[in-house]
Amino acid sequence: MNFKQALEEMKKGNKVKLPSWGGYWCWDDTKQTIMMHCRPKDADKGQGPILDIRETQRVEYTLSNVLSDEWVIADNENCNLLGGTPTFNFGEAIKYLKRGLKVCRQGWNGKSQYIELASNISYKSAKGDIVNCEHECIGNKAIAFVGTSGVQMGWLASQADMLAEDWMFAE
Repeated sequence: MNFKQALEEMKKGNKVKLPSWGGYWCWDDTKQTIMMHCRPKDADKGQGPILDIRETQRVEYTLSNVLSDEWVIADNENCNLLGGTPTFNFGEAIKYLKRGLKVCRQGWNGKSQYIELASNISYKSAKGDIVNCEHECIGNKAIAFVGTSGVQMGWLASQADMLAEDWMFAE
Protein backbone atom coordinates (compact mmCIF):
# COMPACT_ATOMS: atom_id res chain seq x y z
CA MET A 1 0.00 0.00 0.00
CA ASN A 2 1.12 3.59 -0.43
CA PHE A 3 1.76 5.94 2.47
CA LYS A 4 -1.65 7.63 2.28
CA GLN A 5 -3.25 4.21 2.81
CA ALA A 6 -0.71 3.37 5.52
CA LEU A 7 -1.55 6.60 7.35
CA GLU A 8 -5.26 5.74 7.17
CA GLU A 9 -4.47 2.31 8.65
CA MET A 10 -2.42 3.90 11.44
CA LYS A 11 -5.31 6.22 12.30
CA LYS A 12 -7.53 3.11 12.55
CA GLY A 13 -5.13 1.75 15.19
CA ASN A 14 -2.99 -0.52 13.00
CA LYS A 15 0.78 -0.65 13.05
CA VAL A 16 2.52 -0.38 9.66
CA LYS A 17 6.02 -1.06 8.36
CA LEU A 18 8.08 -1.61 5.28
CA PRO A 19 8.77 -5.31 4.58
CA SER A 20 12.39 -5.38 5.77
CA TRP A 21 11.81 -3.43 8.97
CA GLY A 22 12.08 -5.04 12.38
CA GLY A 23 10.10 -2.13 13.89
CA TYR A 24 6.93 -0.29 12.94
CA TRP A 25 5.15 3.06 12.84
CA CYS A 26 1.86 3.83 14.53
CA TRP A 27 -0.39 6.82 15.13
CA ASP A 28 -0.44 8.47 18.57
CA ASP A 29 -3.89 10.04 18.92
CA THR A 30 -2.89 12.05 21.99
CA LYS A 31 0.14 13.65 20.34
CA GLN A 32 -1.47 13.71 16.87
CA THR A 33 1.68 12.33 15.26
CA ILE A 34 3.35 9.19 13.99
CA MET A 35 5.53 7.36 16.49
CA MET A 36 8.36 5.28 15.07
CA HIS A 37 9.03 2.13 17.10
CA CYS A 38 12.60 1.27 16.13
CA ARG A 39 14.26 -2.11 16.24
CA PRO A 40 16.91 -2.56 18.90
CA LYS A 41 20.54 -2.38 17.83
CA ASP A 42 21.05 -5.79 19.49
CA ALA A 43 18.26 -8.32 18.99
CA ASP A 44 18.47 -9.57 22.59
CA LYS A 45 18.01 -6.17 24.23
CA GLY A 46 14.25 -5.70 23.75
CA GLN A 47 12.71 -2.73 22.00
CA GLY A 48 14.72 0.14 20.56
CA PRO A 49 13.85 3.81 20.84
CA ILE A 50 10.40 5.23 20.13
CA LEU A 51 10.74 8.42 18.10
CA ASP A 52 8.28 11.13 17.12
CA ILE A 53 8.46 11.43 13.32
CA ARG A 54 8.64 15.23 13.70
CA GLU A 55 11.98 14.83 15.47
CA THR A 56 13.67 12.54 12.95
CA GLN A 57 17.38 13.16 12.54
CA ARG A 58 17.48 11.38 9.17
CA VAL A 59 15.01 13.46 7.17
CA GLU A 60 16.03 12.15 3.73
CA TYR A 61 15.79 8.52 4.90
CA THR A 62 12.42 9.11 6.58
CA LEU A 63 11.02 10.85 3.49
CA SER A 64 12.26 8.06 1.22
CA ASN A 65 10.30 5.62 3.40
CA VAL A 66 7.19 7.81 3.20
CA LEU A 67 7.44 7.72 -0.61
CA SER A 68 7.41 3.91 -0.69
CA ASP A 69 4.45 1.98 -2.10
CA GLU A 70 5.38 -1.18 -0.20
CA TRP A 71 3.80 -0.47 3.21
CA VAL A 72 2.27 -3.46 5.02
CA ILE A 73 0.40 -4.01 8.25
CA ALA A 74 2.89 -4.96 11.01
CA ASP A 75 1.98 -8.13 12.87
CA ASN A 76 3.46 -10.94 14.97
CA GLU A 77 4.65 -12.78 11.83
CA ASN A 78 6.49 -10.01 9.96
CA CYS A 79 7.84 -7.70 12.67
CA ASN A 80 10.66 -8.39 15.14
CA LEU A 81 9.20 -6.09 17.80
CA LEU A 82 5.93 -8.04 17.65
CA GLY A 83 7.60 -11.46 17.74
CA GLY A 84 8.02 -12.20 14.02
CA THR A 85 10.69 -12.11 11.33
CA PRO A 86 10.67 -9.45 8.61
CA THR A 87 11.13 -10.77 5.08
CA PHE A 88 11.60 -9.02 1.77
CA ASN A 89 12.07 -9.63 -1.95
CA PHE A 90 15.25 -10.25 -3.93
CA GLY A 91 15.52 -6.62 -5.04
CA GLU A 92 15.64 -5.57 -1.39
CA ALA A 93 18.15 -8.35 -0.68
CA ILE A 94 20.49 -6.94 -3.36
CA LYS A 95 20.09 -3.46 -1.87
CA TYR A 96 21.12 -4.76 1.55
CA LEU A 97 24.05 -6.73 0.08
CA LYS A 98 25.35 -3.48 -1.41
CA ARG A 99 25.15 -1.91 2.05
CA GLY A 100 27.37 -4.66 3.46
CA LEU A 101 24.70 -6.78 5.16
CA LYS A 102 24.34 -10.55 5.03
CA VAL A 103 21.04 -12.00 3.76
CA CYS A 104 19.56 -15.45 3.35
CA ARG A 105 16.35 -17.20 2.38
CA GLN A 106 14.03 -18.25 5.18
CA GLY A 107 13.49 -21.49 3.25
CA TRP A 108 17.18 -22.45 3.03
CA ASN A 109 17.96 -25.64 4.92
CA GLY A 110 21.31 -24.71 6.44
CA LYS A 111 20.93 -22.37 9.40
CA SER A 112 24.37 -20.86 8.86
CA GLN A 113 23.99 -20.28 5.09
CA TYR A 114 23.89 -16.75 3.71
CA ILE A 115 25.12 -14.53 0.89
CA GLU A 116 27.21 -11.41 1.14
CA LEU A 117 29.02 -9.05 -1.19
CA ALA A 118 32.69 -9.90 -1.56
CA SER A 119 35.23 -7.35 -2.76
CA ASN A 120 38.96 -7.19 -3.49
CA ILE A 121 38.70 -10.54 -5.26
CA SER A 122 41.80 -12.16 -6.67
CA TYR A 123 42.89 -15.63 -7.69
CA LYS A 124 46.03 -17.60 -8.36
CA SER A 125 46.50 -18.42 -12.06
CA ALA A 126 47.81 -21.73 -13.40
CA LYS A 127 51.24 -20.05 -13.68
CA GLY A 128 51.10 -19.07 -10.01
CA ASP A 129 50.44 -15.37 -10.62
CA ILE A 130 48.01 -13.53 -8.34
CA VAL A 131 45.37 -11.89 -10.57
CA ASN A 132 43.19 -9.04 -9.30
CA CYS A 133 39.67 -9.45 -10.73
CA GLU A 134 39.07 -5.81 -11.62
CA HIS A 135 36.18 -5.34 -14.07
CA GLU A 136 35.53 -2.08 -15.92
CA CYS A 137 31.77 -2.07 -15.22
CA ILE A 138 31.34 -3.83 -11.86
CA GLY A 139 34.68 -3.22 -10.22
CA ASN A 140 36.04 -5.96 -8.01
CA LYS A 141 32.91 -7.41 -6.40
CA ALA A 142 30.88 -10.60 -6.52
CA ILE A 143 28.19 -12.29 -4.47
CA ALA A 144 29.62 -14.96 -2.18
CA PHE A 145 27.52 -17.83 -0.86
CA VAL A 146 28.73 -18.85 2.58
CA GLY A 147 27.56 -22.33 3.49
CA THR A 148 28.37 -25.22 5.73
CA SER A 149 30.93 -26.58 3.21
CA GLY A 150 32.71 -23.30 2.55
CA VAL A 151 32.42 -20.25 0.31
CA GLN A 152 31.17 -20.27 -3.28
CA MET A 153 32.37 -17.14 -5.07
CA GLY A 154 30.19 -15.74 -7.84
CA TRP A 155 26.96 -17.29 -6.56
CA LEU A 156 24.08 -17.08 -9.03
CA ALA A 157 20.48 -16.79 -7.89
CA SER A 158 17.98 -19.27 -9.30
CA GLN A 159 14.66 -18.03 -10.63
CA ALA A 160 13.08 -19.30 -7.42
CA ASP A 161 15.55 -17.17 -5.41
CA MET A 162 14.84 -14.11 -7.54
CA LEU A 163 11.06 -14.46 -7.23
CA ALA A 164 11.02 -15.36 -3.53
CA GLU A 165 9.57 -13.04 -0.88
CA ASP A 166 11.25 -14.86 2.05
CA TRP A 167 14.64 -13.10 2.06
CA MET A 168 15.75 -12.01 5.51
CA PHE A 169 18.78 -10.71 7.35
CA ALA A 170 21.33 -13.38 8.26
CA GLU A 171 22.78 -13.57 11.74
